[in-house]
Amino acid sequence: MSPTKLSPALKQATPVVVDHAKGSWIHGTDGVDYLDFTTGIGVTSTGHCHPKVVAAAQEQCGKIIHAQYTTVMHKPLLELTDKLGEHLPAGLDSVFYANSGSEAVEASVRLARMATGRPNIVVFQGGFHGRTVAAATLTTAGTRFSAGFSPLMGGVHMAPFPYAFRYGWDEQTAVDFALRELDYLFASRVAPNDTAAFLIEPVLGDGGYLPTPPAFLAGLRERADKHRITLILDEVQAGVGRTGKFWGHQHTAGLTPDILITAKGIASGFPISAIAAPESMMAKAWPGSQGGTYGGNAVAAAAGVATLEVIAEENLVDNARVRGDQMLQGLTELAPKFSQIGNVRGLGLMAGIEFVNDTGAPDAAAAAAVQQACVPERLLTLTCGPMGNVVRLIPALVVTEDEIATGLNRFESALTAALG
Repeated sequence: MSPTKLSPALKQATPVVVDHAKGSWIHGTDGVDYLDFTTGIGVTSTGHCHPKVVAAAQEQCGKIIHAQYTTVMHKPLLELTDKLGEHLPAGLDSVFYANSGSEAVEASVRLARMATGRPNIVVFQGGFHGRTVAAATLTTAGTRFSAGFSPLMGGVHMAPFPYAFRYGWDEQTAVDFALRELDYLFASRVAPNDTAAFLIEPVLGDGGYLPTPPAFLAGLRERADKHRITLILDEVQAGVGRTGKFWGHQHTAGLTPDILITAKGIASGFPISAIAAPESMMAKAWPGSQGGTYGGNAVAAAAGVATLEVIAEENLVDNARVRGDQMLQGLTELAPKFSQIGNVRGLGLMAGIEFVNDTGAPDAAAAAAVQQACVPERLLTLTCGPMGNVVRLIPALVVTEDEIATGLNRFESALTAALG
């Protein structure tokens, strides 16, 4: 009888098998200590196994592990709601909890359609919103997420994202172009009064770690207000301090979404997600449309409470800003040494390094080679982007000045090893 194995469709980015982890470090079963600049794809926000988060989860496990929250309520979820409310934009005073980013994305789209009575959703090229059928339909960060299981969900339309480097333009030119094309989409294909929502990330995640220009977000808010369209901001990866502000959209002055989605870093590795909206909008959800067996799990909620406390007590949002500036400056100084680096960008502790060949075309092979070369340098990184030509760095919010410096040194060594 052959042994059972994991699905061959699961591709591991590194050969590392973890024994234990602490803070910014993963200790492998090979006896090697790796500096983790992946953080579970932006999940372990307070670092691996933060003592306060561990203690909160352990204590909750001794009280009740699963208290299904539409059957009985539990204290951690009430506490998490209160603490999350301290950070939510004004007016977003009602919260629904699920397990994953994909579930929260689908809940946001369902709510927008129910609240507006309109069918269409406009997404933006390069966005990543999940792998379930509806979430994959909304995702344009790569065909690998949505190919092979059609038909997909109807009513989803894509508009250009202001990807200035790809177009070879300055940022303002790219923003003007993308907003003109959105208006043209409204004139040619998708009537505004048939449109329930815009859905966008403040920083594209799998789409290439591209910060969304504030002028573009402001343009979306203007059009949303004009046409009574719901503006949904997917903060699954960019939220909870990662960009150097608590929410990624806060880099756009005065911007408030109609629905905000959060997950990943909200509980330091425990599975929980949420959408927040005005209570008046949330009340338009049809009976039975919100729920789920594991949503708002008690242990995950307790970890979420502890995570938000740690972020406040240790001033981690500001640390993300300062250490992010250090990381981006270091990468910017590295870039001229390697002709294959076409662009360096990021916000806070989200940095993307885009690789191109000598004609300026995307070079996925170079990005893959650099990502793999990081492993023997004891640095863990990931690739992303529709063309697979971006290496992304995602340190924990607790990362120190010395750890950023170490990471930059190891990354430069990997670049040299992979690219010469």
